[in-house]
Amino acid sequence: MSKTTKPDGGKTKPDTRNLGPRAIALDAVMGVFTKGAPMDHALASHPDHKRLEPRDRAFARAIAAAAVRRKGALEAALNAFLDKPLPDSALRAHLVLVCGAGELMVLNNAPHAVVDAWVTVMRADAECERFAGLANAVLRRISERGRGAFEAADPLHDLPDWLSDAWSKAYGVKTARAMARARSVHPPLDLTLKVPGEAEALADELDGICLPNGTVRLSETRDPTGIPGFEEGRWWIQDAAATLPVRILAPQPGERIADLCAAPGGKTLQIAASGAQTFAVDRAPKRLKALYDNLERTRLSATVEAADAAQWQPDEPLDGALLDAPCSATGTLRRRPDAAWAKTQADIASLASVQASLLTAAYKLIRPGGRLVYCTCSLEPQEGEKQIAGFLKRNPEARLDPIRPEEVPGLEDAIDAEGALRTRPDMWREVGGIDGFYIARLLRPTG
Repeated sequence: MSKTTKPDGGKTKPDTRNLGPRAIALDAVMGVFTKGAPMDHALASHPDHKRLEPRDRAFARAIAAAAVRRKGALEAALNAFLDKPLPDSALRAHLVLVCGAGELMVLNNAPHAVVDAWVTVMRADAECERFAGLANAVLRRISERGRGAFEAADPLHDLPDWLSDAWSKAYGVKTARAMARARSVHPPLDLTLKVPGEAEALADELDGICLPNGTVRLSETRDPTGIPGFEEGRWWIQDAAATLPVRILAPQPGERIADLCAAPGGKTLQIAASGAQTFAVDRAPKRLKALYDNLERTRLSATVEAADAAQWQPDEPLDGALLDAPCSATGTLRRRPDAAWAKTQADIASLASVQASLLTAAYKLIRPGGRLVYCTCSLEPQEGEKQIAGFLKRNPEARLDPIRPEEVPGLEDAIDAEGALRTRPDMWREVGGIDGFYIARLLRPTG
């Protein structure tokens, strides 16, 4: 490793630019916990990220995800071998320990290499170097005797306090703990097929399984471009829960259907594949790029407009609309563990106000006799159950159309007393879980 001399002529130390994936992962983890930064953005924006080989980029992401996803359990393992916590001013050094423990407890990497690497990271960092000896001792002890404390930790402690409290209040501590445990593991890879009838054949071809909703699930994450059918546009990546809103909307050939807040576009592709005349609306042009790319790859057609869904107007009323409203995304923590740290309780109230405005605007777009499906990938009742209750109170003529058990095979118990669907990450746990969604279908009366 190259050396660099201090300006005062003091001792030399490793050049941090050459520390590779671990140093990049540490910076990303710092960004998540201090700024609420999206983890993948923090990784990609690091100046050295582009210089990494694809394998090392994946390694950096795996370290960061382990540290963010299991922070509470990793800290429990650390605390078992620390005489006292590091001072608040030593957050970076603390997160070095969390990342190192994540490699040992979550990724199960070779202890000797892990300990040596993270001690080197500490010695190379002016903020951390005084803790290098401590890191060496603590990480070695964790590698030898830390598994018990790690596995015994309460999974609710992996979440910010506000979120674990909110889940416990909304669902009860037992269910909240099951939800937290389910989102603590790396999720499988789910594929939605352009032609649903091909699902069983593709599952057999890829050594996957076909879920009750028609999703093909692969047990391990793979490079999508190397999976058969990618170039031909036979499928796209989409969590099983994310397919349900369109299935409940049930677009028909020739109908005029809009996907509001459409990016990145998985639901748009579902609507387009049904044969409906499809409109995709999103206010962020940059986020629409993935939608354009997938439409081209799958050879599906949709009218795409960069516009605010609260202001957009079609040339004539719609037969149906899907509003996948902006939300806290707490239902997607299996795939985006950083999302828990990007929001606060105050953000939920702010988002709920946006959702209410969008819901009112979306309802006005559909014709009498048309239907609107509202959904959020959130586990917070303010963004789901309470949102629909408020809408129906403001619009007493609107009607909630109960979701029928046959529309959601395998998730019949997720239909609530009002007829909406509430999925949780602890559901389907025997086959790898499912994202948390709230889905309600509304009808606009003809009279």
